[in-house]
Amino acid sequence: MDPMSIGLFAVVGVLGLIMLRVPIAVALIFVSFVGIWAIVGERPAMSMLSTVPYNFAASWTLSSVPMFLLMGYVAYHSGLTRGMFEGARAWLGWMPGGLAIASLAGAGGFAAVTGSSIACSAAIGRIAVPEMHRMGYDIRIATGSVAAGGTIGALIPPSILLILFGIQAEVSITKLFMGGLVVGLISLGLYIAAVLVSYVLAPERLPRAAASNWDERIAGVKEVWPVMVMIAIVFGGLFSGLFTATEAGAVGAVISILIGVARRTLSWKLFMESCVDTLLSSGSLFMIAIGANLFTRLVALSGLSRWIGTGIESLGLGVLGILILITLIYLALGMFLEPIGAMLLTLPLFLPLIKAHGVDVIWFGILLAKLLEIGMITPPVGLNVFVIHSVAKDLVKLEQIFAGILPFLLADLLLVVGMLATHAFF
Repeated sequence: MDPMSIGLFAVVGVLGLIMLRVPIAVALIFVSFVGIWAIVGERPAMSMLSTVPYNFAASWTLSSVPMFLLMGYVAYHSGLTRGMFEGARAWLGWMPGGLAIASLAGAGGFAAVTGSSIACSAAIGRIAVPEMHRMGYDIRIATGSVAAGGTIGALIPPSILLILFGIQAEVSITKLFMGGLVVGLISLGLYIAAVLVSYVLAPERLPRAAASNWDERIAGVKEVWPVMVMIAIVFGGLFSGLFTATEAGAVGAVISILIGVARRTLSWKLFMESCVDTLLSSGSLFMIAIGANLFTRLVALSGLSRWIGTGIESLGLGVLGILILITLIYLALGMFLEPIGAMLLTLPLFLPLIKAHGVDVIWFGILLAKLLEIGMITPPVGLNVFVIHSVAKDLVKLEQIFAGILPFLLADLLLVVGMLATHAFF
């Protein structure tokens, strides 16, 4: 069998194993090893299996992942992020749809600590959804806003998705974070606009809450200021060039520990839970990334990426047409695969094509993060939607959450169109 056919069978094999619920890391590593063996023989395959995991895991840049994860888990377990929604509600609750807007703002703040969409949705959902239900909010908008707000975690630093993209694409993590912050804030603004439009169309679905007094607002500031200071130090140092990504994560982890100890909310037991969660999450991410690295070698050996590039070129689409095609592919993949797996599975196929056409890789990475996070709220496998349903299943049906997602999904698609249009004209 020729290498090209082996490459095609490998892609089909990985997708088939994933559909059979084989873990993505196992599917990538197994198929890559067998494919490399079939193309170049047993010895090179065994050599790659022994050297690639070490060389990849020993990457200095990759060490930023456990650092940022530890920062997020310590902040979560010590309750530093618990007041995000309450603080936002004290200042924004008076607005039309104020509680939904507060949940979005809280999700944005939480995202700047955790970098995880699922963790963001779960934490804010436990607090915000019951409160909005108590206030008489339409449960569809209440749950939809929290599920959509969680997707900001993939864009606002420290985004684990952007870190892994930067490592795979060999581009600056700091530049990805800066671009992700801008697009993340634009996403947040569009989500808030979606809430305001929903209020204008049906005010009874989003009853206005009474404005908080100054004592409540000051209490809200006291609740969130330690986290805000931590975020300012970490990302101020990162964006100014004072810290590398790894150093920023380490500084953030130390600050979160010190704040938790100073507030007496971080016990030894909670610290150990944070460390265990960090190790489990890091190990899982590293295994997927190692599998993706092996898969990249297989794709290169088979010539599959060149074949795909030639095939797309023959369509005569132009750069914008290629970007639209890739956008549609990722939107479809996002409906069935979780973001990190979908990204690492497909980057070996599309990244050479993107680079060959002179597309800015930083811009593409941010667009990719946005596209994959849209998949977190689209049926049938919108993970954020299932997370919200798990924390509020007594209040809402799954189909109601998907219905509530619609205004925010339209806002996301508007942003994607804007990004594509911006690239086309500039």
